[in-house]
Amino acid sequence: MRVLIACEFSGIVRDAFIKRGHDAWSCDLLPTESARSGNHIVADHELHLLDIAEGGWFTGYDIRTDKSGERSYKWDMMLAFPPCTHLAVSGARWFKDKREEQKHAVDFFMALANAPIPKIVIENPIGIMSTKYRKPDQIIQPWQFGHGETKATCLWLNGLPVLQPTNVVSGRHARVHREPPGPDRWKNRSRTYTGIAQAMAEQWG
Repeated sequence: MRVLIACEFSGIVRDAFIKRGHDAWSCDLLPTESARSGNHIVADHELHLLDIAEGGWFTGYDIRTDKSGERSYKWDMMLAFPPCTHLAVSGARWFKDKREEQKHAVDFFMALANAPIPKIVIENPIGIMSTKYRKPDQIIQPWQFGHGETKATCLWLNGLPVLQPTNVVSGRHARVHREPPGPDRWKNRSRTYTGIAQAMAEQWG
């Protein structure tokens, strides 16, 4: 499959799909941290990223057609991790002062959710999208996938089954929430756990 990992700079999810033999690409406003830099697209801005998700620009791939001659999508699947700063309940106390930023974040989330791709996963923490959009199809935790930590993560699914736990372990350490202040705090909080990435690639790939 051709898989787009939108809003991912770490390459963790993308590399898990590549290891399963898929043509997976990550796309973000930042360069990738992964050694597989060739499978990463740096978008100029969010509209450019949306254009990539909608098949408007990519590395030379043409739009395919099915047997009936109808247009089909460049991407078979997209896993998107849109910014949660103005969406997560953890930042609710600042919502009233950032209404424009929140509207922009909601619009970006919905543009990804409505992208013309057959299979879509949108990931975000518990937040306002449960009412702005719909309730998530499931909420997962790292400890269900081999990491003894807590980080409630919502998944909105289109064309895919719920993710099944692969390795339930003990430990309920809230490491992400206790990340010390600093310029890289948001980066450290946003990276996908490797156990979850592997489960996504194995079950959805």
